[in-house]
Amino acid sequence: MMNVHFFPSKRIAFYMAKLFVLRSLAVLAALVIVLQTLDLLGESGKILAVPGNGDADLWRYVSLRIPQLISRFLPFSVLLGTLITLATLNQNSEVVSMKAAGISAHQIIAPLILASVGIAALTFLFQERIVTRATAELNSWSKADYARLPPKSGILNDVWVRQGDDIVLARRVQGRGAATRLSGVTVYERGDGTLQTIINAKSGAPVSGGWELRDVETFTVDSGTTARADRVVLPHSAEADQFTLARVDAGEMDFMTLKKAIADLQIAGRPTGPLEAGLWHKLSGPLSAVLMPLLAGIAAFGLARSGQLFLRAVTGMALGFAYFVVDNFALAMGNFGAYPPLLAAWAPFFLFLLIGEAVLVRTEE
Repeated sequence: MMNVHFFPSKRIAFYMAKLFVLRSLAVLAALVIVLQTLDLLGESGKILAVPGNGDADLWRYVSLRIPQLISRFLPFSVLLGTLITLATLNQNSEVVSMKAAGISAHQIIAPLILASVGIAALTFLFQERIVTRATAELNSWSKADYARLPPKSGILNDVWVRQGDDIVLARRVQGRGAATRLSGVTVYERGDGTLQTIINAKSGAPVSGGWELRDVETFTVDSGTTARADRVVLPHSAEADQFTLARVDAGEMDFMTLKKAIADLQIAGRPTGPLEAGLWHKLSGPLSAVLMPLLAGIAAFGLARSGQLFLRAVTGMALGFAYFVVDNFALAMGNFGAYPPLLAAWAPFFLFLLIGEAVLVRTEE
């Protein structure tokens, strides 16, 4: 009689989930050790070339890089862990025994999918609490060529803002909102596609109806004349947040912080498509672990003695790697604005969910 429960017995489910998790973690550990060693060999010369850097800085780099490697290669590890688990069960005829007991293909895969849901949840929390902070610190450190970083001051350098046809450059930005202060301001005023005026000011601050500039020098392109003034109020509609939010990196922010930054940018009239794609990918990315047992499930079935086990394992691996290729392509298209953010983040997940289900049903059910 066919087993009508979604999961097999509790003992079988625990046995399969344990094999799956342990093998996935073993593959992840091997990948991270190898990749971290190769990466450190490439970066150690740059780190040690800075006067004052030593072994402690190498270990600091490793501590910041390992969370990125774990986050990036965990789905690959789940894919390989699934293939190893299912191929081993098939080779030992354990799958045949389960099917002879009336357990369907979906019931065999179900414990692995349930375990991968837990892995996806832990991955999301790991990215939110650890990976984003490590990414922000490592990016800042690498941009400084691994030199000692000063304490965070909230100061931004060389910020460009476009408002209509005009372009504003602030070489130094400090503060937020009404307390925003600009230093080394250059305003390029354009009309009909041509440059009309260049305004250089020592400092700037937001006031009602525009920006107050101090120590101003104005160059008029048509006449070639220069005028100076101690104070000029520029009736410009650029918001203060456009300067303080000029650099937003989705990889350096957790979900809620990035969502708030996107809302602020939308209020300021800034394009947010790539950031929205990155926001939703923070959810769809960890969930890719749930797909791996389904895509690699084909390796569990078919008689091992038929000689097709290797072919089935290769097919499962090909489906898994095809997902990562399509996912990266869709996210790149979302960053370029060719795909809507939701489509770029979620379309690959649902597409391969349907493909994996179709392959499993067609071959086994």
